[in-house]
Amino acid sequence: MNALGSGFVGRTKRNAWFLYLLIPALLAGQSASFESLFQQGTDALRRGQLDTAAAEFEKCISIDPTFAQTYFNLGLIRFQQKHFEEAAGLFKKVQTLKSDLHGADLFLGIAEYRLDKYSDAVVALRKAAEQEPSNPDILMWLGMAELAANDLTAASTHLEQASKLKPNDVDILYHLGRAYMQLSKTTYERMYQADPKSWRVHEVLARSFEEADRLDDAVKESQIALKIKPDEPGLHQLLGEIYWKQNNLENAQAEFQNELKIDPENFTAMYKLGAISIERSKPDMAADLLKQVLREHPESREARYQLGRAEAQLGDTEAAIRDLSEVTQESGPIEPETLRQSYYQLSQLYRRVQRTEESRIALNTFTKLKQEADAEQTRKLEDKLKRSTEP
Repeated sequence: MNALGSGFVGRTKRNAWFLYLLIPALLAGQSASFESLFQQGTDALRRGQLDTAAAEFEKCISIDPTFAQTYFNLGLIRFQQKHFEEAAGLFKKVQTLKSDLHGADLFLGIAEYRLDKYSDAVVALRKAAEQEPSNPDILMWLGMAELAANDLTAASTHLEQASKLKPNDVDILYHLGRAYMQLSKTTYERMYQADPKSWRVHEVLARSFEEADRLDDAVKESQIALKIKPDEPGLHQLLGEIYWKQNNLENAQAEFQNELKIDPENFTAMYKLGAISIERSKPDMAADLLKQVLREHPESREARYQLGRAEAQLGDTEAAIRDLSEVTQESGPIEPETLRQSYYQLSQLYRRVQRTEESRIALNTFTKLKQEADAEQTRKLEDKLKRSTEP
């Protein structure tokens, strides 16, 4: 990581901090010797000759110790050399001479952050954000400083603002994720301290174990939560989902049924019970459940795909073709694997009713989508391997 860290100079390495250098036209009123030295220093800085540039700017300070821009440029040099203590002192001098000089608060804040002076960094970066409220890099650094200062709510707010301005910025998303994780952890710790025997504590542990793929532990914690609060909506669904991940379909089915007894309009549990019923060769039950889901959520392509599978098992080939065709033709969110399997199922159904050309087209589409998915997976693996070998 360079002096400014990923997310600032790292993304615009050649010109990011040069944007903050003084424009020569602003030297009006200075002596010819001062202007010459300042220009020589600026040119050396642009060439990367930091020691030469520093010497020229120090000469400028000896001629005019009140010119804020000289301290700023010298501060940029010390910053680039990772002399953060000296850089911070120079940026503070800038503040006393010209409090509104663009960039001084930003670089002072980052320097203080590098010196682990997080509270001071927050003060400076908040001033920078006031000057440039739509600058995602400033908001990111402010969020980072607030996160380090343990002001988790403010950190989440500013990193979320930065993310909206740059939705696909990996650095911002990384720090936003850290803020959310820390905020969640702190909240759960407070919850445990408030009532360590609460069923909510066991629910949180169950979800945490599930995410960590510790499914046996997740089952145990879910069962404890249910023992304390057997009629709480959502707990049977949680346990059913864990059982499903374990491929324990019989127990998963029972838990989704229990969930629907408590909350008959839980369409997520209804959908999952329908999908499991197909896997357990109970297409009648599956079709009834999935039709209920689609009456409430006709836009669900996942539910329509599962209904098509149930109809195929029931031997209602035309209905299955109709529903699976809708899955391939409609827009809206859908898992790529579900879309691929819809084409594959269609190819088999068309073949069953001797619609040879349509079967061939559906199978070709399935094959194309499968090849594209395999190529993308290969690319991701190659990228991961490449990153793992980079210094």
